[in-house]
Amino acid sequence: MSNLIHNFLSNRVLSRFTIFVIDILMIMFSCLVMYLMRYGFVGLTPEVRADGITLGVILVFVNSITFILFRTFSGILRFSSFSDLMRITYALMLGYGFTYLAIIILKRYHPGFYLDDITFISVFFLNTFLMIFSRILTKEVYEFITGRDVKPVNVFIYGTKEAGISVAKALKGNSEFNYRVLGFISDESQMVGKELMGITIYANNENIFRTLESKDVKTIIVSPQQMEEIKNSDLLSNFVDHNISLLTTVPLNEWNGMIMSKEQLKDVQIEDLLPRDPIHINMLKIASNIEGKRVMVTGAAGSIGSEIVRQVANFNPYSIILIDQAETPLHDMRLELKDKWRELRAEIIVADVSNASRMERIFSRTRPQYIFHAAAYKHVPMMEDNVSESVQTNILGTKIVADLAVKYNADKFVMVSTDKAVNPSNVMGCSKRICEIYVQSLAKYIAKSGKRTTQFITTRFGNVLGSNGSVIPLFREQIKNGGPVTVTHPEIIRYFMTIPEACQLVLEAGAMGKGGEIYIFDMGKPVKILDLAKRMIRLSGSRNIKIEFTGLRHGEKLYEELLNIAEHTKPTYHEKIMIADVREYEYEEVNRKINALIHASYEYDDMRTVKKMKEVVPEFRSINSPFEAVDRLLEKISEKESFVPVPKDKG
Repeated sequence: MSNLIHNFLSNRVLSRFTIFVIDILMIMFSCLVMYLMRYGFVGLTPEVRADGITLGVILVFVNSITFILFRTFSGILRFSSFSDLMRITYALMLGYGFTYLAIIILKRYHPGFYLDDITFISVFFLNTFLMIFSRILTKEVYEFITGRDVKPVNVFIYGTKEAGISVAKALKGNSEFNYRVLGFISDESQMVGKELMGITIYANNENIFRTLESKDVKTIIVSPQQMEEIKNSDLLSNFVDHNISLLTTVPLNEWNGMIMSKEQLKDVQIEDLLPRDPIHINMLKIASNIEGKRVMVTGAAGSIGSEIVRQVANFNPYSIILIDQAETPLHDMRLELKDKWRELRAEIIVADVSNASRMERIFSRTRPQYIFHAAAYKHVPMMEDNVSESVQTNILGTKIVADLAVKYNADKFVMVSTDKAVNPSNVMGCSKRICEIYVQSLAKYIAKSGKRTTQFITTRFGNVLGSNGSVIPLFREQIKNGGPVTVTHPEIIRYFMTIPEACQLVLEAGAMGKGGEIYIFDMGKPVKILDLAKRMIRLSGSRNIKIEFTGLRHGEKLYEELLNIAEHTKPTYHEKIMIADVREYEYEEVNRKINALIHASYEYDDMRTVKKMKEVVPEFRSINSPFEAVDRLLEKISEKESFVPVPKDKG
């Protein structure tokens, strides 16, 4: 029998019209019951019955309108939420309010009509009770019958402020979640021991784990505001060591209609726990630069380029031109733009930035005013093995796009660089440093001409979380497969920033730049990769994942620098953006050396090409790489050139 009821409740949904009719019948039933209680069968004279019928007709007519306005019948009864009950209350209050006004007018023209206020208010409260109670009863019966085989998950909520309370209300008022809140955790001593929503608040101390164990709680939901507390303390390690899993939600202002959905409740990721302060940007300044402009993004299908596209799309550009040579991810971006920004003029172009004639045609037709140049090969070991491709795509591609920006009078050219360009130890980092040198020298050359033309801005930052091929997705996949997790060196450290944060700073730096600056970003504290791996393993709940050290890869440093030792920084109005005070180069010399380098790259002689790169960037010293031989060769040449023989005394 229970199975039959279970199947019926699970598969049958009352139509909206049926629910509407039931609600109307409740209005009529409420009138009938209250009139019987007020007058009894004896007191229901024909006049009283006529007045009662009139009241019922008015209530049905007016409330039918308010029910339609508030869509009180649109939900599924067994999944009624707190918001559904509030809609019913608002609809009835409005409906009965208008009915009361109608009765006052009716009494003025028909003095014989009698209805006392107590009876009217009683009808309202009984009607409200019946409609709300019917939803709650249906919900409880459904959950009782269908939920006996599904044991709810006991949880505590970390946080007793607005966000924590909102999470608790969402879990209690929505059967979409199978969680039972048994307690709150608070860092505020004045809150400990009190009750919130009938649930006890516990202190965040060593006793909390005994409490969690006694209540069979294996999950803690961390309110968004408390994530900073978790991030900057040992709480994560303590929770994970006690086999407690952590969940969190998106910020309160991102809840749909202030109601939390299941998709907004997520596992705490390692990205949420890295020590980073929130980024704030000047939205008005960025909007004034981009709104109504023709914007080009190269490398638009990559991790950084695609996020720049998303953020630019929100600033109402006249059009946006996406350029990348990766067909499939570029197609994915096309679909995303059509889905989220249907009104945006977007041109999707498959092209290689190192193809001069192709880029010339694109510029002559699209005439971009604002260019974000993110196209580049970025993987250090790959570029150590493919030197010529690094030169042709990173350096030649940048040179072509920058020169075309000047030729077609673009307003701004913003180049995305990397911390690996500082004292480069690998081909990829050196290629980006050469790009920086070319762009800055070109900006200086243009400034000397006195013409108002393209402003060149360079942005330099470290690793971004979750980018294609980065360490966190790799570790996550290795943990998923049971390990081992591979770390190159126990002492290696890196700076990290989220992709949206990095792109926001790129946009702000582009807005503030006047031309020729190299902006560096405050990346926060560096993170030890070994500690990152350990945290990810603990966060996954796994216990037997091993960590293996594989040794530094070709060209890889133990740590990255955001500034050359000889460089200094100047502040800007944004606390996280500084201007690097770097050595400047003359355009003619730089252009000559870069042209020679590009020409050498087409011979595919890696040693000769790297030698040319080191001539442009003397501080480029290869580490853990076959190109260390080039450094030794250059040192010998330098020693010979510096040696001046002393003439012998003929006497």
